[in-house]
Parts: sequence; C-alpha cells; structure tokens
Amino acid sequence: MPSVSNIAAQTLQRRILEGHYAAGTALPGQRELAESLGISRASLREAISTLEALGLLRSAPGKGVFVTAGSQVKVADLPAGPSAMPPDAIFQMRFVIEPANTALAARQRNAEGLDALRECMAEMQRALRASDLVTAAECDLRFHLALAEFSGNPALAAMTRHFQAQLAYSLRLPFADRSHIWQPADEHNVILAAVAAGNAAAARKAMQQHLLSAAGRVGIRFLQP
Repeated sequence: MPSVSNIAAQTLQRRILEGHYAAGTALPGQRELAESLGISRASLREAISTLEALGLLRSAPGKGVFVTAGSQVKVADLPAGPSAMPPDAIFQMRFVIEPANTALAARQRNAEGLDALRECMAEMQRALRASDLVTAAECDLRFHLALAEFSGNPALAAMTRHFQAQLAYSLRLPFADRSHIWQPADEHNVILAAVAAGNAAAARKAMQQHLLSAAGRVGIRFLQP
C-alpha cells in the first residue's frame, strides 16, 4: 500500500505534469501546501525529497522549492541522500551486494520470485507509458528488493532491506535524465531473462552493467571493487 508521502508525491507530480505548477515557479509554502494535500509537513518533506531525486523539484535554501520539469542536474548539485550518504558510496555498496543477490536468485529460479519480478516489470512499464515516475521508481525498488528476497540468503536480504532508503534514493536519480527513462526497464528485462534462464554468470554481469549504466546517467563514477 502506498505511503502518505508517496501519494502526496504522485499528486504533486500530476499537478506539475498538468501545468498547475509551471517550470521555474515556486511551490506554495510548506504549511499551505501540506494543508491543501491534507498531510503533515513531515510527510510533505518526504514527498518533496522524492520529487527532488526524480529531478522534478529543486530546493533553494531561503528561497523555496522550485519546479524544474526534469532539467539535468550536475553531480555536485544532487539532493542529499538519506543519512547524508554520498551517492557514489551508495552505488559502490550496491555494486558489491546486488550482483550477488542477482546471481543467487538465478540459481534459485524460484517460481514465485520470477512471477513477482515479472509483475514489477509490467507495472513499471505501465507507469513509464503514463509518465508516472513516482510509481516507476517504486516498481524499480520492488524489483531490486525482490531479487534480494529470492536470493535464498536471508543475511543478504536483510542487508538490502536495511539500506532500503538509500537504495530507493539512488534508484530515483537516473529518472531525472528524461532522455533515458526507459533504460532502467530495458536493463531490468535483461536481468530478468538471465535469472529466468538460471544463468548466474549472465545475471551477475547484467546487474553490474545496470548499476554502471544507472550511475553513468547521473554522472556518478565510483571505484569498482
């Protein structure tokens, strides 16, 4: 079930896409906006953080929150991640953990897991066709968490869940590049094909390429372990 902040993010996204909040303009103040959405200011801040990572909003200290309509962001200007963890550190951590999750999931070839992955991909593609980046990013997160859950290793699954907030943040960033919003889905389909085929080596490589490509779309570089 979507969280309050996620529903608020979808509402704000819709208002931006429909032109209610035009590119370059500031959103109403937080108190006014929270009241209009019927949510707490804490939930509103989470929603704004989500849309910042997706490249739809940009906070200007002392000035407000402005609609960017998906303009490219320099690496130095990326919004802060959870716990102020640097984006390159998050991608480097993922590069260590997620290829292992994916290779193990390929060895398991769990029917329930494959169905869950296929469902994620179908929903993600529907969201992309509707320009719903909030839902697409949520499906992206579910896909990566499902690979961890169906790896057969509860320790790796628990570790992945522990860093879920950081994972979700890093997954949103590449969607800010509007010219390549379908690329994550295309890369997921390569991963899914390898997992379904039970090819652990191909699954590991596909995840590594996915992570390098996603980081590259944001301009992030990290030292590969």
